[in-house]
Amino acid sequence: MRQVVLTLNAGSSSVKFALFDADGDPTLELVGRVEGIGSDAWLRVKNAQGETVVRRDLDEGAITSPTDALATIMTVLSELAPDTEVRAVGHRIVHGGVDYDGPVLLDAPTIAKLEALTPFAPLHQPHNLAGVVAAHEAFPDAPQIGCFDTAFHRHQPWVNDTFALPRRLYDEGVRRFGFHGLSYEYIVSQMKRDAPYHHDGGVIVAHLGNGASMCAIRGGLSVASTMGFSALDGLPMGTRCGQLDPGVVLYMMDQLQMGPREIEHMLYKESGLKGLSGLSNDMRELLASNDRAAKHALDYFVFRIRREIGAMAAVLGGLDAIVFTGGIGENADIIRERVCDDMDWLGLEMDEDRNRLNAPIVSSDRSRVRIFVTPTNEELMIARHASGWL
Repeated sequence: MRQVVLTLNAGSSSVKFALFDADGDPTLELVGRVEGIGSDAWLRVKNAQGETVVRRDLDEGAITSPTDALATIMTVLSELAPDTEVRAVGHRIVHGGVDYDGPVLLDAPTIAKLEALTPFAPLHQPHNLAGVVAAHEAFPDAPQIGCFDTAFHRHQPWVNDTFALPRRLYDEGVRRFGFHGLSYEYIVSQMKRDAPYHHDGGVIVAHLGNGASMCAIRGGLSVASTMGFSALDGLPMGTRCGQLDPGVVLYMMDQLQMGPREIEHMLYKESGLKGLSGLSNDMRELLASNDRAAKHALDYFVFRIRREIGAMAAVLGGLDAIVFTGGIGENADIIRERVCDDMDWLGLEMDEDRNRLNAPIVSSDRSRVRIFVTPTNEELMIARHASGWL
């Protein structure tokens, strides 16, 4: 029976999963998701070549929890990958707090500590941990490994870890945690293999998708991140606001009489590109639109990225490379072009033909700063961590 590693990313309405052959460096076999938990659920599975092998609408009301979703996933995997044994399960967990700077075995005491972090990530942590509980029930003999979005940033310099608030809050855990760490960790591993000179220098990675952030990295280590205490900070995102004067929140509370949950919903679900455009959080729709508000949303998105590039170049004391990753970073050549336009003062010069083709390197031969387009792979990073427990 072949040994495999399963990765899980459990959210409020979905469970994403991937199956990897665990012989040596994990090799992807299947990837998929169950969407619509609690409503009209459906299942999609693709093979390693990106071909859809299962497309199935699920019975109404049949999937009401991560446990139900995982049971459906197990049934499908038994059909598509018979004679396999899940030897380890790797979980994406958004928040690891101040204690976890790498993957950990998810035993009962550790899960209890992670549950205590729920106030730091209320929209993500409970669902991530519900997936852990479901996997413990489904695979009682397999180690469950937690992989944290915050871990990559845990050793950033103190000045990039703190806020100018009373010190006691820092000691209680109010810090700039940073997120998207699994994506950054994967990009660093690829650069170490394929571009060691740039890996050892000053690099800005722009993870641009429905969730978006940027990270300044030197020698493979996080120096600064646009995201801070929560996944709201920094760049505007699909539905999240990005950087915001806290006085705006006070105004919402005092003058608009908005409650905490109402404000939370607005900042997480109704802001960002969706809020600015009044149209959509989908970059493809915004790029295709002639609407003035859609144009303004794109202008703001590009402006904030360019602003952060300048700030991070200053933090790094110079710049050797920029890496675009994530759904927008990897595919939206127009956004990359606009971000890098007139950045020759920083040593950036883009090759338009390479950029149009989404080539791995889109900078010109004359550019002092190398511009990479590198697909990220958080699932593979999780699988690598989980396979370490075999």
